[in-house]
This record gives sequence, C-alpha cells and structure tokens, in this order.
Amino acid sequence: MKYIQSNNCKLEVGSIEKSSFNSILKETYTSSKCVIIVDENTKENCLEYLITSFEPLHGAEVIVLPVGEENKDLEIAVNVWEALTEYGITRYDLIINLGGGLVTDMGGFIASCYKRGCDYINIPTTLLGMVDASLGGKTGLNLGPYKNQIGVFSEPKVVYIDPIFLRTLPDVELRSGFAEMIKHGLIHSEQLFDKVIDAMHSSHKIDETLLVECIRVKNKIVREDPKEDGKRKILNFGHTIGHAIEGYYMRSQGYTHGHCVAVGMIMEAYLSHKLGMLNEQSYLKIQSELSQLFEIPSFTDDEIFAIVKMLSNDKKNKGGAILCCLLEEIGTCKYDCVIEIGEFDQVFSYFRQLNS
Repeated sequence: MKYIQSNNCKLEVGSIEKSSFNSILKETYTSSKCVIIVDENTKENCLEYLITSFEPLHGAEVIVLPVGEENKDLEIAVNVWEALTEYGITRYDLIINLGGGLVTDMGGFIASCYKRGCDYINIPTTLLGMVDASLGGKTGLNLGPYKNQIGVFSEPKVVYIDPIFLRTLPDVELRSGFAEMIKHGLIHSEQLFDKVIDAMHSSHKIDETLLVECIRVKNKIVREDPKEDGKRKILNFGHTIGHAIEGYYMRSQGYTHGHCVAVGMIMEAYLSHKLGMLNEQSYLKIQSELSQLFEIPSFTDDEIFAIVKMLSNDKKNKGGAILCCLLEEIGTCKYDCVIEIGEFDQVFSYFRQLNS
C-alpha cells in the first residue's frame, strides 16, 4: 500500500481491502448513512465487489448516473440532490463516488453543494480517474458543450486507488487514461514521457510503479497550487484545444476525454513549435508518438469554425484573451500564453491538410 498526502486529502494506492477504508467506515462514519454514486458501467462491473467486501456498505443507498459526458449536467445533479433529500441524507452522512471521471467530477460537486457540503470519498475505477480526475479537488458539470463550466474546488476525505478495477476496462478507456499520463510526462520529464509511451506499446500494460509515479506528479503540483492560481495551470496542457474538440463532438462522434486531450496535445505542441518555443525535433517526436496512438479527426471547414469559436468561452480565459499552455521542451511547460484566435484557425487547417 502506497500512502500519499495531498493538501486536505489522503491518497492510498493498492488493494482497497487492505486500505483504511473499512476502518474509516466503522469508526469515522459509524453513525452515518452511506450513499454510493455509480454510473451504469460501474454498477454492473464494480458495485457488487465493493458492497460485498465491506459490511458497513450492505445497507447503503445506491444512485446510478447515466453513462456519457453529455449527461454531466445540472439537470442530472438536481435529480441526485432530490434523491438524497428523499433518502433523508444529512450533511453528516457520507457519499462514496465509485467510477470514472464523470462520477468523481459530478459526485464531488453534488456532495460539496448538498446542504453546504457533506463528506465524500472517491474510488476511481478508470485509469483516467486514477491518475487525474479523482485527484486534486476539482469538481464540475458541463454547461451544454462547454466542459466543466460549473464547479468548485472541494477535496474528498480520501481517494482509494485500487488497480484491480482496471481489469474491468475496455481498451478504449485504458487508452483515454494513458493520454493523461502522457500529459504528465510532457509537463514533467522526457523520461516519464518515454516510460508511458513504452507502456502503451507493451499491450497497454501498466504497473503500479508507473501509476504511482504519475499520481505523484499531479499531486506535487496540486499541493504547491491547490486553487490553480499559477503552476497548477500546466496540468491543462492539451486541454484548451482538447476540451473544445470534446465539447463539439460530445453528442455525435463520442471521442473519449483522453483521445481529445491527446489530439489537443499534438496541436498545442505544434503551436509551441510554430511560435518558436519548442524545437522541431521535440515537436516531431510528440507528433509521431501520439498520432500513432490517437487518430486526428478529419475536420471540415464548418467544424473548424465551430470548434475555434468555442475556444472564446474556455474557462481558463482572462480579460478577453484565450490562454493556453505551451511547451518550451519536453518536461517544461509554460502557462498563461496568450494566443490569438487566428493562430488556432491555422493550427486546425494545418492538421486538416496533413490528413488530406
């Protein structure tokens, strides 16, 4: 079992049955009601294991969220708050979020707002959730096609990361998580970037050591800047363009978050090179490795226009300027780079030509 301390949250990596989870349920929350929030996938693949393994959860209420990023919205959150009220849940009870990024993002937001905040625990079941979404206290909902426009910073009491849940994942979800691990490498060190790429080429196998290394990268940044006032912004590398692509295709193509971020990283690496920050050799290495693993969509003129227009409403923008994270080298990322909207048009046009 690996123990990692965040700001106001503990992270435990290893078998959840050997973790502090059972003792916390029996001691800290012995008189509390427990609610488990899952989605349709984790209800089928993970819920029974959790409930049967921990006696205090035998009588827990279960709330099932619909699968799909398009369902991460306020209407669903209101439905959950109404259910919590019907169950008689108080601010002294416990919410357990069992699932991927959608569940931990929504569940954390729901818990942090319900009756001005009740305790919650995250148990991520996807690779993306383990290395990114469940960590750092960001919670949120989408507003139409705009990602995570509604949310608060609110840390869970504990995050339990058990690699056993990775066995339930299809390949497409593993790849999505690997994309965030690639990002950790690109903003942290070329050595870590190479390790993650090698793991992806090795039948997408991941060992606990690499998992913990990526978790520590994010955790260190979050501890230094918990509210994203400065350095934490580098965790958004690939996300300015990636979120716009994900939002645009949310109800049609169904690209995963990781896939869109991977495309965003390729494009933002190209933009870094185009603006004279990243050398050609490093850019070509990033472009070559990621484009082998993640297909770049064949954007039409109308799609480019719509996606670039969405960038004007990115939540990281300030003072009317579009802010982006760019690479100076693999392992060194600069945040709050002001990018003119015309630059994004040129980036999308460049990659459309590559695909033609």
